[in-house]
Amino acid sequence: MTSISFLDKLVNYLSNEYSDKLSEITIILPNRRARVFLLDKLKNRHNQYFFAPKIISVEDFVQELAEIRAIDSIELLFEFYTVYLGLTNEKDQTFEQFSNWAKTLLQDFNEIDRYLIEPNYVFSYLKEIKALERWDLSIDKKTELIDKQLEFWNKLPLYYDTFYNYLKEKKIGYQGLIYREAVNNLEFFAQNVKSSKLVFAGFNALNQAEEKIIQHLLAVGKAEILWDADKTFLNDPLHDAGLFIRRFREKWLYYKKNSFEWIVDEFSEEKKIEIIGTSKAIGQAKIVSNLIADIISSENNSTLDKVAIVLGDENMLIPILHSLPSNVGSLNITMGYSSKNNPIQILIFKLFKMHNNAISRNADSYLFYYKDVLDVLCNPVVEGFVDAAELIKTVKKNNYTFITHSKVVSLQQNSTALFDLLFQKWTDKPIAILERINQILIIIKKYLDTDSEEEKILRSFLFSIFKVINKLISYCSQNEYVDSAQVLYSIYKEVIDVAEVSFEGEPLSGLQIMGVLESRVLDFDTVIITSMNEGKFPAGKTTNSFIPYDVKREIGLPTFKEKDAIYTYHFYHLLQRAKNIYLLYNTESDGLDGGEKSRFITQLEVEKQPNHFLSHTILQPEVPNIAYETISIPKSESVITRLKEIATGKGFSPSALTTYIRNPIQFYFQRVLSIRETEEVEENIALNTLGTIIHRTLEELYKPYLNTFLSITDIDFMMALADEEVLKQFKEVYKEGEVKKGKNLLAFEVAKRNIFNFLKAEKVEIEKGDAVKVLNVEISLERILEDVRLPFPIKIAGNVDRIEIRNNKIRIIDYKTGKVEKKHLAVTDWNGLVLDIKNEKIIQLLTYAFMYEQQANGLEIEVGIISFKNMKAGFMPFEFKKEKDTFTVITPEILDEFKSELVILLNEIINVHIPFEEKHN
Repeated sequence: MTSISFLDKLVNYLSNEYSDKLSEITIILPNRRARVFLLDKLKNRHNQYFFAPKIISVEDFVQELAEIRAIDSIELLFEFYTVYLGLTNEKDQTFEQFSNWAKTLLQDFNEIDRYLIEPNYVFSYLKEIKALERWDLSIDKKTELIDKQLEFWNKLPLYYDTFYNYLKEKKIGYQGLIYREAVNNLEFFAQNVKSSKLVFAGFNALNQAEEKIIQHLLAVGKAEILWDADKTFLNDPLHDAGLFIRRFREKWLYYKKNSFEWIVDEFSEEKKIEIIGTSKAIGQAKIVSNLIADIISSENNSTLDKVAIVLGDENMLIPILHSLPSNVGSLNITMGYSSKNNPIQILIFKLFKMHNNAISRNADSYLFYYKDVLDVLCNPVVEGFVDAAELIKTVKKNNYTFITHSKVVSLQQNSTALFDLLFQKWTDKPIAILERINQILIIIKKYLDTDSEEEKILRSFLFSIFKVINKLISYCSQNEYVDSAQVLYSIYKEVIDVAEVSFEGEPLSGLQIMGVLESRVLDFDTVIITSMNEGKFPAGKTTNSFIPYDVKREIGLPTFKEKDAIYTYHFYHLLQRAKNIYLLYNTESDGLDGGEKSRFITQLEVEKQPNHFLSHTILQPEVPNIAYETISIPKSESVITRLKEIATGKGFSPSALTTYIRNPIQFYFQRVLSIRETEEVEENIALNTLGTIIHRTLEELYKPYLNTFLSITDIDFMMALADEEVLKQFKEVYKEGEVKKGKNLLAFEVAKRNIFNFLKAEKVEIEKGDAVKVLNVEISLERILEDVRLPFPIKIAGNVDRIEIRNNKIRIIDYKTGKVEKKHLAVTDWNGLVLDIKNEKIIQLLTYAFMYEQQANGLEIEVGIISFKNMKAGFMPFEFKKEKDTFTVITPEILDEFKSELVILLNEIINVHIPFEEKHN
């Protein structure tokens, strides 16, 4: 048996019952979307021109009945604040503070009016509850805060009445107010209605006002109502999908004399239901993509017109759009999508942050924080239209932690109108700022000139923010208290919470992507529902209301029980006429976002119909047997050529050799491929930068005294210049980075203290009688290593921090800003020296000795380290311990032993048969 959709059935009924007077009737549907589909089906039913009936949504119908225009949440919030300011003396409560509670109160006003509850009864009830909560507080224990809280509850009737009358006078309102006024106008409307018949079709849950309106129109013979009730749910007294319709059938007087239309038996028909669990949102998006691809490729389903993707969580929209196959063709999105996640909104948020931070630092100099600048320039929306690569490179290279407005403008090459608007100062009035943002949006829109789905969606995002900005312009022009960018931002943050994105598409063809509520009245052959998890589908018990649960039950307001029943109906209605159903849920537990599947899935499995073919699978990404596979890179001919270039050209440095020992792959990337880490702004001075500053400071201090024996006076003179030299080196090495505050100030002081301690120790040694002549500082050395065990001569080259003659011995010194201890510099056995990274300092020191040996002119050589974090140890020489003897002088025998180990290491590096293998130290 082939199911007929509800709208097809409705068209058949209307054509038969009202064939001659279709244009005289009015059809009221649950939403606007269904109107387009119904009109299309009416058109297809008739072969000739005809006057169509009036088709409107129930909200539009009620607005006509009430003669009041609905306003959106943003406008409503602004209007309420205007009323609030006129009623209270608390002028210091900002819009941001006000909106924190006003959004919730407006929702309660709406519910009270939609269900026709007497407002003063509700507010007096709440007031008494709050007073009882404080009944044990004697007068002297009451605080100003408690008094203000009780005063707030006392004022609720005043807020409601004043706001209600204010909106009513302006002929605007929220949904609840419109419904209440519609009920008040019902008698007059029923007597003067122009349509011969009002047909309500496809409804389920009705609020009290809707019930009253429909029942009255039924009673006076002006209307009829056609339900879409499946007997599976209607005849089960415990099934929530039929909760409301059962209640209406039992309680409405109309059904004492009239039949209940329509009851169908569609849900029990044959269906294939696949329940699929997978990891996270991206897993669901990929499965949706595969399902759509399979539908497109199947012979019997070449079209996607009867396929719907229903999102249980709006945040699934973007992952799914990015995952859909490229051959999907036409696409229609109909759902509420929060502007908070809108990529254009994220750009505007970054702009507010950048400019407000600049103003708060110093409005005159207008200092930008580098991260704020990069956030704007690297935003995906801006990045494609503004070429700021050189500006970004300069900021990173020069460590601009804070950068002036004028500097940003001067650094940008080939400036564009968009760039100028992004970085124009926000020191003028809020309206001018908003108009500038509008200009930015208009320029971006001009760039979005293709018909690709991605750009269509981006245009929808852009238009939603454009509307918000225009509302803010209108509001700011009428309210003088919005007098700064900071106040404007606080208002923007609040209104963006209630703003939504509206998408445009092809409603009658192609793939349909929709939210749960948008699926009302519509039927599809294939339905894919995502986010079938508890807390998502259904949404859970979270209620944003000042009215407690038990009070709602008492006065007849809907609770989570009724809201769950609405979700249940929508879910089962989606399944009612579908043939192929795919239910996707997240199996992973992410904190509060648990991996528990929806109760609807369990309910389907428990209440399985005879003709339903259910399958339940868990699809997880393929996990390799090995969590991480070690990288191995064979030495190709080009790699060997490159190694020979290094060996015979600039040579292998001590640090390159120790890099290879630490991790051959790192050596390959850094030395063979010459890949360096991406340059980033160093907001806080890194240890290697601090080391460079100390090295360069000592170099500059000692340069004037090279090749002369140092005196105490020389050291005193260096100490006098040290602080100034440290600052100079900070500015040269750290570029434009800030050194006068925060962690960098501490690093600056550490550098000064290290230099002072070093010079102080030097002075003490000279006072004790050491004869010190510094020969070189920061000198480059090199030497060719020729050995029969090597296939060709190899150059060893590197920089030495300091070479001196001390007490008639050559001393080669390596400065270390980290902590080094004497035990790290001793060797007892040469075997395996180059195999262990813990010997890296020994290898470096002996390499220095090898390179300098020929220049020693017969003098004994010592090599060692001075550790700035271990200054009390002084100069720590390399030591070779043999039995009970300890040698600190580098003898030819020691160098021969070291060269043998060095040859082993070099042979391994240039051996074509030994690949670069990754090490995990």
